[in-house]
Amino acid sequence: MNHWQVVSGVVQQGHQIASGWASDSPYPKGSIAMQMPYFRALGLDLFDLFQGTLNISIHPATFVMQQPTYTFPKVAWTVAHPPETFSFLPCQIVFQSYAYQAFVYYPHPETKQRHFQNADILELLAPPIARINYGDRVELALNPAEILIVNPDEG
Repeated sequence: MNHWQVVSGVVQQGHQIASGWASDSPYPKGSIAMQMPYFRALGLDLFDLFQGTLNISIHPATFVMQQPTYTFPKVAWTVAHPPETFSFLPCQIVFQSYAYQAFVYYPHPETKQRHFQNADILELLAPPIARINYGDRVELALNPAEILIVNPDEG
């Protein structure tokens, strides 16, 4: 049985590249829609989830990937840039007292060329969540063996 760590966060607007909603997105259908077939072929089926990321700020805390459930090195999902490495770990997002099964989506920054996230932003792949908006508070349940939450207020 996993020991879950709960961390509070706030929904933030991202770059909107993952969903394809950005007016200048190089991927009109979104990068997640383009990546999902590759992840499925590698053993992780995410097609039941929203094809975009939910960006959660855990500020002032940050995070460090430990041993995520899935890591897919050098995925060549587009010809627009070199292959990227992605990690995923299951989590729960609690919004308005309801828990949703989700995944932390982590494109490794060392293989990414643009659209970087701040160190306090966790990107989630989750099912559609009705009435969730930017600025809403959520709770995340994470496995500390997979991801370490670093809180500067502790220690």
